[in-house]
Amino acid sequence: MSDPVYPVLVVGSGAGGAMAAYELTRHGHEVLMLEAGRDYDPVTETPMFRRNADAPLMGAATPDKHFGFYDATVDGGWQVPGEPYTTAEGSEFLWWRSRMLGGRTNHWGRYSLRFSTHDFKGKSRDGLGADWPFDYDEIAPWYDRTEALIGVCGTNTGLDDMPPSSEGVLQPPPRPRIPELLIAAAAKKLGIPAVPMHRAVLTRPLDDRAPCFYATPCGYGCSIGAAFQTTTSLLPMARATGRLRIVTDAMVNTVTTDADGQVTGVAYIDKKTGTERQVAAKVVVLAASACESARILLNSKSARHPNGLANSSGQVGRNLMDSTGASLSALVPALMNRPRYNEDGHTANHLFIPWWGHEAQARGELDFPRGYHFELGGRFGEPGAHAIGGLQGYGTALKQEVRAYYGAFVSLVLRGEMLPNEHCYMDIDPQVTDQWGIPVPRFHWRWSEHELRQVAHGLKTAKAILETMGANVGELPAPEEAIARGGEIIHEVGTTRMGESPRDSVTNQWGQTWDCPNLFVMDGGVFASNPHKNCTLTIMTLAMRNSAWLAGQLKAGRL
Repeated sequence: MSDPVYPVLVVGSGAGGAMAAYELTRHGHEVLMLEAGRDYDPVTETPMFRRNADAPLMGAATPDKHFGFYDATVDGGWQVPGEPYTTAEGSEFLWWRSRMLGGRTNHWGRYSLRFSTHDFKGKSRDGLGADWPFDYDEIAPWYDRTEALIGVCGTNTGLDDMPPSSEGVLQPPPRPRIPELLIAAAAKKLGIPAVPMHRAVLTRPLDDRAPCFYATPCGYGCSIGAAFQTTTSLLPMARATGRLRIVTDAMVNTVTTDADGQVTGVAYIDKKTGTERQVAAKVVVLAASACESARILLNSKSARHPNGLANSSGQVGRNLMDSTGASLSALVPALMNRPRYNEDGHTANHLFIPWWGHEAQARGELDFPRGYHFELGGRFGEPGAHAIGGLQGYGTALKQEVRAYYGAFVSLVLRGEMLPNEHCYMDIDPQVTDQWGIPVPRFHWRWSEHELRQVAHGLKTAKAILETMGANVGELPAPEEAIARGGEIIHEVGTTRMGESPRDSVTNQWGQTWDCPNLFVMDGGVFASNPHKNCTLTIMTLAMRNSAWLAGQLKAGRL
């Protein structure tokens, strides 16, 4: 008896893969999903009510738990045993992998900001990078559907950097904390708005998911489903149709093709046994994350595809982008010794500062082309392993100093847009393989002057806001020192970008590869640009839109 030929095979169970599986099964199609990580059940495995005091080292980071002992990462991180990657000489890049069902959605920040008209057509505005092959109006209804499905709290602000959601889509945001209100007041004096952050955390019940009760950090995972992750929403929903089969510990190494170069399925390593297996499919959807999907394509060489699959343009692995990152923090005297009360909230910032400089850029008043936003930090939080720096003395005086400083520090964390450049890309290392014999990626990386000038502007702005609050900031670091390393923000995109022509892009606007009509990409690799907004909401929105189109093509017999 031969193995079945699946109508659709999806590689990856994170934001793009789970949304593709949800949408395709909802339209009546059978889907096989392959996930490189292990099975994971957040309902039984989430330590929601653990305190830092209950953990080794007071909850500090460990080699496999980079964001604290209880973070929801399973067998993942910037370094994964047996799965190396390399960097070219003079380059520094960090590649985050989440080897678990649900991928990064189990521990992402849940920031859910729509891209705007400015973001989709940046090249038309300033001549840099690439435009997307559609405009905002085409995707706006799909943003509504995604936000309503996953549950996003926030408000319509009326700002040009934050397109509005339709009436009734957004859930109410949580109330701002005192430090956030103080930051907002200081920013307002400088003509800079601060508004509620849009976040995929429920403040009202949705389907069988409960609203957040503001008690434990979202990074632990969320067993009640309030903080969105595919393991408590899209995957159970797709499974409930009876049309989704999931195979975990399945490390896909290549997409298989026939003598004509057309896609026939995939080959993968069963990590439990170490054996290679093949599975046939009419349509293959890669949603393994931008760099993993590009790695699979580059390793899928054949006589018809000597440079890797879907790579006739030579763009697979190119246009690698991450968000810029930098931060500035300070002690605010006005917040010292304030009365104690619960400021847990949904753990991340309730307010943020969106980009306010589109008009200034249009007038040529800024020396960098794309924007950034500030995520705000500062609240009464659970004490952890790291003591407040600069304390002196001991005994009662020291305790009083700690109590005075508790809740008095604030931070402004910059996340900005990066433009693609010729120095940032990934290829395949010709000598290094992982423990299964699969050739690994090699990363090439260099920030450009666009990003360094952006960070310099952001640091100066953050200093002005903090000093308006009464803080003593001191001398600013150079942008080259302040900017995060490539990959460190974990927003890598662009390696299989979509476009309007097979000459300079890998897929069309539907994520369908130009070279192989039955091969799709539905992760951040398809991004034509990397706006300062966190990428997950748009990954899911594109996957929903493009899977609905794919479902129509299958129904019509075109694939």
